[in-house]
Amino acid sequence: MSRGQFRMLRCARPGVEAVEAVSGHRFARHSHAQFGIGVIHRGAQKSASCRGLVEARAGDVLMVNPGEVHDGAPIGDQGRAWRMLYFDPAIVAAATRDITQGRTGTCELVDPVMHDSRVAARAAACFAAMTGDADDVRRDELLLELIASVSRPREAAGIAPGPILPARQRIDDDPAAAVTLEELGRLCQLSRFQLIRAFMRATGLTPHAYIIQRRIDLARRLIGGGLALAEAAADSGFADQSHMTRAFTARYGISPGAYAAAVA
Repeated sequence: MSRGQFRMLRCARPGVEAVEAVSGHRFARHSHAQFGIGVIHRGAQKSASCRGLVEARAGDVLMVNPGEVHDGAPIGDQGRAWRMLYFDPAIVAAATRDITQGRTGTCELVDPVMHDSRVAARAAACFAAMTGDADDVRRDELLLELIASVSRPREAAGIAPGPILPARQRIDDDPAAAVTLEELGRLCQLSRFQLIRAFMRATGLTPHAYIIQRRIDLARRLIGGGLALAEAAADSGFADQSHMTRAFTARYGISPGAYAAAVA
């Protein structure tokens, strides 16, 4: 791969996505609907995470839980290269039930960056198996070993009650719908300014950024289901396809078109 390239690889296992990248791209604050586990194998990056500012260098394991807000920027002028696997929550839940012998299907990844060569080797092997010609038994073995080494079980919990819960549910229920700060504030009995502050504390995003993130999540699902890009943009609430493309690329490094080609 040349510098500045993102590539999605086909995975034999449904519910798993693989991304390989060499880039100096600075990612906007965003989140994923999936669990992400990968390895940075050249260069270094810094990122805001649930644990504050973290740095990752070659050989480190990168991890993100669904819904965790993060960004990413290269350290130095040479960019960085990494390979990531993204797992649908159902995949990780099934693995967690196996690992805990049925006690729970809920877990969290323990750290945004892990400095452990053995775990990095497991992640690299899992990436190769998911994108290569390994058989199902080998893929399952590597997946279970990887999840066991980077996660901890936890009890299932719903959305914590809080002042922004009504506004958050309003957005989550219909991300494509037009909404105003005034309307969201009324739902929460907060002023517009109080709502912005409360949203940042609860989610790490402003209300506008949260709306855009949920629209991107919806667009990904629609594109993955085979909907044309222009229709996906309209149905997920973007002004047009160009607006969707800018937001999508800023957060994920790949365009909606590249994503559509990879998941087709």
